[in-house]
Amino acid sequence: MGVTFSRKTILTIFMLGTFGVGMTEYVVTGLLTQFAEDLNVDVSTTGLLLTVYAISVAIFGPLLRIITIKFPPKPLLVGLMAIFVASNIMAATAPNFDVLLLSRLTSAAMHAPFFGLCMSLAMNMSPPEKRTGAIAMVQGGLTIAVMLGVPFGSFLGGMFDWRFVFWFMAILGFITLIGLATVTPNTKQSEAPNLKKELGIFKNKNVLMVIAIIIFGFSGVFTAYTFKEPMLREFADFGVTGVTAGLFFFGLGAVIGNFASGNIHPNRLTERLITVLGLLAIVLAMFTSILQFSVLAFVMAFLFGAGTFGTTPILNTKIILAAKEAPSLSGTIAASVFNLANAIGAALGSLLLSAGLTYTMITFVAAGMIAFGMFLTILTHKVEDKSLFQGEEVRG
Repeated sequence: MGVTFSRKTILTIFMLGTFGVGMTEYVVTGLLTQFAEDLNVDVSTTGLLLTVYAISVAIFGPLLRIITIKFPPKPLLVGLMAIFVASNIMAATAPNFDVLLLSRLTSAAMHAPFFGLCMSLAMNMSPPEKRTGAIAMVQGGLTIAVMLGVPFGSFLGGMFDWRFVFWFMAILGFITLIGLATVTPNTKQSEAPNLKKELGIFKNKNVLMVIAIIIFGFSGVFTAYTFKEPMLREFADFGVTGVTAGLFFFGLGAVIGNFASGNIHPNRLTERLITVLGLLAIVLAMFTSILQFSVLAFVMAFLFGAGTFGTTPILNTKIILAAKEAPSLSGTIAASVFNLANAIGAALGSLLLSAGLTYTMITFVAAGMIAFGMFLTILTHKVEDKSLFQGEEVRG
């Protein structure tokens, strides 16, 4: 007989995996200058490393999951982590920018299926009242990566070389791969996934309304987040140390907001989402005004992070619980939609800045988008099928 591991142990390994994947996604933001100098490209060109990643997650992630939909969860998770390890080795040894870009595309393709599988398995092994918490724990790896992984990666790259950062993530991925192969339960689906039925997720009004909240509301977060660093410099007059501290407080707020949302019972998700989105809109509307008071700048960075990542477990859980017809595809779709929203928000913020809008105006636009997301959530609360969030079994 095989050894059965505790739910907490399995979730911890999942969280280690999402930490590595999250660090890979965001760590390049602190290494762009090094990429430009070492690979002989413009800094503006290195921004493609972020854009290509987000687009690949949004497009190739669901396609990869559709292709592998009938694969058993455990070997698929191990296979996806193997892709992660290989892509980071490719990045660490990249002879030119094109190969580095290809490594980003490869790594991003496994992002959404990996998150989706981890979230689905985490929910399936949890009692109804702990399902939101299970999602928060999986998502927690990403938020901890934002708080600690990204600054550590920037430090590692600055002290040694950017290639060391990717070697570090490859090693972390290999350790995670061993952990997944060891602790992931060998669950078998009660029935083979039906792709046609799974694709019915795109006809599910409850799911479509949550997707609309993410794309038209949550995307406002990245409209402002993209320029968080220059705003801390301009309004709070921070140097390197102050900016680093501000980014840390954003990450700290992200971790606390994420795990606080994990304590919400499924039948209260929509009500809490309305509250969090409303508070986040207020924070962004006041953001640049309060940044001018240096001490309060850290408070605002913390609240920004808490509001941003306080919403993600709620929205992920709502999609997975609502998508009864797509137990295999729902988690991947959720992760992909978030990255699509990130790309839309970042592109809009850049467009507004290029058009001559000030940072203050951009934060007002972001606040307005999030407020619109709150309005959509209120509308959702009135028309959604509330029986979906009363704790029925979720297959996966």
